[in-house]
This record gives sequence, structure tokens and C-alpha cells, in this order.
Amino acid sequence: KLRAGNPIGVKVTLRGNRMWDFFDRLVGIALPRQRDFRGISPNSFDGRGNYTLGLREQLVWSEIDYDKIDKVRGMEITIVTSANTDEEGRQLLSLLGMPFKKQ
Repeated sequence: KLRAGNPIGVKVTLRGNRMWDFFDRLVGIALPRQRDFRGISPNSFDGRGNYTLGLREQLVWSEIDYDKIDKVRGMEITIVTSANTDEEGRQLLSLLGMPFKKQ
């Protein structure tokens, strides 16, 4: 049950070097560590060139200590781009190494 005063989520905005470090670890480490990973859907753009994806468990991050996890939790990641259209966003993220599924 939800109760007043109990936290239910966190939102973090990354910019600059931290953003690029996070993106590199997402593309190079976290996404490939997902079970049965065959690429991410190229259809999760919002119409303005921004992309949202979900991870089912936080254990795909190498920084997470498995022994300290009480419950497996997922997360949603939104990548806000300077693109104006979904196609521009898809091209930008592809050039940055985002592993989209082949259509």
C-alpha cells in the first residue's frame, strides 16, 4: 500500500560528462546484459525525437552489488535529444551506438 510520506520513485536529470558516461554504460554494458537481448525497439519515440525505454531489473548495471539488493526493481529511461522528429532522433541515437532492432 502507498502511504503518505513514503517515496515511490526518483527522477534524475543528467547533463554534460555525467550524461555521456551514463549513455556509454547504458549502450555498452547495461543493455547487452539484459536477458535475451536482441536490440531495443525503434518504435518508442514520442513524436519529437525523444526516446524512452524500460529496464526490468537494476542488476544490469555493473555498479550494483547483487548481495545488497532486497528486491529486483526496474526503471524507465528517457533520452531527450535535440532532434525535431522521430526519424532524426533515430538517426542520431543510431550514430551514437544505440542498438536498435533491425526492422
